[in-house]
Amino acid sequence: MLAFLRDHRVDPASLAPYLYFSREHYTRNLIQRTPLYELIAICWESGQKSAIHNHRDQSCWMAMAYGRVQVHNFRMVRKDAATGFCELASSTNFLITPETPQEVDPEEPIHQVVNASSFGGRAVTLHIYSKPFDTCEVYDLRRNRYEDVKLINTTEFGVVKSEAPMERVTL
Repeated sequence: MLAFLRDHRVDPASLAPYLYFSREHYTRNLIQRTPLYELIAICWESGQKSAIHNHRDQSCWMAMAYGRVQVHNFRMVRKDAATGFCELASSTNFLITPETPQEVDPEEPIHQVVNASSFGGRAVTLHIYSKPFDTCEVYDLRRNRYEDVKLINTTEFGVVKSEAPMERVTL
């Protein structure tokens, strides 16, 4: 999949029906879902970032429609499912640009995606997950805690599912 993404850049105009931005939080826009994979466009305003999270042991590839984001990986040091305790250590960082799609490292699947204000604008990432998943673990570094969180799509197949104020982008 990564080789395919490197050889076939994302055409931002092809995503137009799925691009919704919110000033309050990045948006998850489901494009396609099958039992094998799901395809999601995530729209990031400048300065927005995800929580530190995992993908439930599913494979993930990320490509850029436009803009750039930084991915910060973390390594699990200790975890206690009975108490919700976890300790993470910072690991590697890398940029994703339209020229450099990436994949989540299965050996270190805990990460955070950031559209840094210093990047100077909006970004749209395209995520391919195999297999689809509806929850993930979200980690709090300050409290050394983690919890299961239900994932909520802002739009599904171009239909708005969220009540948050959004702006649809046409390219």
